[in-house]
Amino acid sequence: MSSLRINEFLAFFLRKMNLKSERRGIHVDQSELLCKKGCGYYGNPAWQGFCSKCWREEYHKARQKQIQEDWELAERLQREEEEAYASSQSTQGAQSLTFSKFEEKKTNEKTRKVTTVKKFFTASSRAGAKKAEIQEAKAPSPSIHRQASIETDRVSKEFIEFIRTYQKPGQDIYKQCKLFLDTMSHKRDLSIEEQSECAQDFYQNIADRLQTRWKVPPEKVEKAMDEVEKYIMTRQYKYVFCPETTDDEKKDLAVQKRIRALHWVTPQMLCVPVSEEIPEVSDMVVKAITDIIEMDSKRVPRDKLACITKCSKHIFNAIKITKNEPASADDFLPTLIYIVLKGNPPRLQSNIQYITRFCNPSRLMTGEDGYYFTNLCCAVAFIEKLDAQSLNLSQEDFDRFMTGQTSPKKQESDSFSPDVCLGVKQMCKSLDLLSQLNERQERIVSEAKKLEKDLIDWTDGITKEVEDIVEKYPLEIKPKSQALAAIDSENVENDKLPPPLQPQVYAG
Repeated sequence: MSSLRINEFLAFFLRKMNLKSERRGIHVDQSELLCKKGCGYYGNPAWQGFCSKCWREEYHKARQKQIQEDWELAERLQREEEEAYASSQSTQGAQSLTFSKFEEKKTNEKTRKVTTVKKFFTASSRAGAKKAEIQEAKAPSPSIHRQASIETDRVSKEFIEFIRTYQKPGQDIYKQCKLFLDTMSHKRDLSIEEQSECAQDFYQNIADRLQTRWKVPPEKVEKAMDEVEKYIMTRQYKYVFCPETTDDEKKDLAVQKRIRALHWVTPQMLCVPVSEEIPEVSDMVVKAITDIIEMDSKRVPRDKLACITKCSKHIFNAIKITKNEPASADDFLPTLIYIVLKGNPPRLQSNIQYITRFCNPSRLMTGEDGYYFTNLCCAVAFIEKLDAQSLNLSQEDFDRFMTGQTSPKKQESDSFSPDVCLGVKQMCKSLDLLSQLNERQERIVSEAKKLEKDLIDWTDGITKEVEDIVEKYPLEIKPKSQALAAIDSENVENDKLPPPLQPQVYAG
């Protein structure tokens, strides 16, 4: 998938996020969430705005075009090889040594070009295969491995019990699933996009077999597909979730860093119609954050989608309680953005990519799961492109908030309504006090660094002055003089002096 085209789609999507006339808010026309090909299904930024069905068609067209170009390149290289060989044959000398060298050179060149041509049709690069081997060689901790094994065994037993209710169609489903898993075990070196394509083809094949061959009713087909996805992806999870051959982990870190930098964004800036001062609403917000975080602990794409759906329903309930009326789609998206910013879900991009690649496409194309998932993708795209204009701030204030130089002013306790409980007021006072203390601490640290710099400069200045004085007035050290003789050494009349006085003791 071309990253340039994805960026173009996201830019188009963000341009469509306009301001409502009555209040500042994020408004998205619901038609913009649909496939841009006009099929009526939900689109996705990961599919360049197409739904999964239209994207697969476009992907197949692009892939066939690439294969055709590769064949043309291979034929051109072959023609060049034949022309070079014919030219060499015409100018070949009679000496056997020269002929041997030419043959050796021709063989090496042919081998090199054949290898180059084969690379066009190799499933993945050598580096990719090496990374895949490294990933397989990684040994998880024993506790994680045991937990995964227990879950896999449990899912397998549940799957076998389920397909028994389908009798012969169930036997066919189980056979096809085992065959698919065996096939995928020999395709670890494929790129993640190609493995995703295999999974999507498998889903389509199973659904077609149940409908056309076994004449299974649509509602039972949907239930069977959910169980097939659960059984398959529980076993494939450790190989296809956030593989080392992709940049999913890098994107996860970038999104987490971005959300941390936006910790100062308030509900008022996003015009979130939710009042967390209401206890019921506060509980709904906590549950929504818990659900979106819990998504990372699930192994099956459908279960991850279920977490997103539960989170979204809690959001709708919070809006309904706050406004005393049913929530609208225009209220839902900014609140979802706020929940993502407040929760900062782990491995958000990896989970989105995993769902996109390996979820049953029918769930993403229609229904509430597809709608909520598309809104989550839009929320992440908005966060990645969030700027001062989106929050109705000046660029200077936005930059100061992003760098942590300051933070938006907290709401004063006097502005609370009389119905607000004392605990909430006290909490806001404490938060305001902490904000002030944080600013004071930053000033103290800044002044301490300045003082440290002044002391270093003063020490360097004194040292330089001393060196200048010493250089201007050098210290002269005279040689050590001879020892002085005794004072009376030259007095020749020493013998004529009276004897020294002796102390006398008097008895009292």
